[in-house]
Amino acid sequence: MVIRMRHTRAHTKNRRSHHALTAPTLAVCKNCGAEHRPHHMCLKCGFYKGRQVIDLAKKHEERTARMQAKRDAIGAQAESVAPSEVEAVAEATPAPVEESKESKKE
Repeated sequence: MVIRMRHTRAHTKNRRSHHALTAPTLAVCKNCGAEHRPHHMCLKCGFYKGRQVIDLAKKHEERTARMQAKRDAIGAQAESVAPSEVEAVAEATPAPVEESKESKKE
């Protein structure tokens, strides 16, 4: 279907008048005082309606331990791969021949 009549600027703006964004309403956590979305747990302390829903400190410790183990594994893998790559690159490229300063002067 083809649009037959052009919408004027006024009609377009009237239609878009309901598209405005509103700032989210925030509630204050009773445990730590941080702001959070209403009817959601606090992302700083893990409390909701005065009781602890998630132990965020424990989760943070588990995550840091997991990330450290991942870094160690990647480092060990890089150490095992790196020497063979260095040798391959050294064999593929010839060593550059450097001229001494004395030979350049003559």
